[in-house]
Amino acid sequence: MFLIDANIILEVLLEQERYKECEEFLEKVRRGEIEASISRFSLYSIELIMIRYGKIGELKLFLTLLSTFRGLTVITTLPIDDVHVLEVMRKFNLDFDDAINYYIVKKYKMKGIISFDKHFDKTDIKRVEPVDVL
Repeated sequence: MFLIDANIILEVLLEQERYKECEEFLEKVRRGEIEASISRFSLYSIELIMIRYGKIGELKLFLTLLSTFRGLTVITTLPIDDVHVLEVMRKFNLDFDDAINYYIVKKYKMKGIISFDKHFDKTDIKRVEPVDVL
């Protein structure tokens, strides 16, 4: 199982350059053909960005559709997890959102993270892009 970074979903919601590839990947997760997880923190980040862009209607639709994703698990962390995340930040010089994703991948022994963020390449977790798992 892989963890999905917020940038994969934002690529679709904001119709950015590689949104078709991300859309295809997320559709396979929705159908249950691919099993993946996302952190609750990443979902909050997506929500904040969509609100900032004034795309509340699109956000409501996305959040409603999320309940139909058969292959998706949402992972919530506890405050004690954040203590470990702070150590990850220091060790790899990551910002908080990348560090929490790193921590989740390690804690749950996932295959890696699906992300366009190359900051993960300086860590010991595997980073792949949607096209790599299609």
